[in-house]
Amino acid sequence: QVQLVESGGGLVQPGGSLRLSCAASGFTFSRYDMRWYRQAPGKERELVATITSTGGSTNYADSVKGRFTISRDNAKNTVYLQMNSLKPEDTAVYYCNAEAFSPVLKQLLRYWGQGTQVTVSS
Repeated sequence: QVQLVESGGGLVQPGGSLRLSCAASGFTFSRYDMRWYRQAPGKERELVATITSTGGSTNYADSVKGRFTISRDNAKNTVYLQMNSLKPEDTAVYYCNAEAFSPVLKQLLRYWGQGTQVTVSS
């Protein structure tokens, strides 16, 4: 059974930091690119950060560049999002996503976590 379980969300003051974790199971984690998305109330889900399967390449939304860092530990089947200098506009539910193309099934495989709430407020 495929599972992505996020943790580490919470309430933090502006300028503070949080580290999100996403523990994966039920699939070959090291073959999947991993992404963090977020969705604020009344807004569409947006892509925050991407890391390739080997961890060799990362990409960020302009709104978080220089403040957020995505990383992964393939030995622990876990992806992380270190969030520094948090702003009120970072408030959202953060979702972990795994994505890979299956040459056997000839289709894109995508898995989602249940989300973790991040609230930035004084």
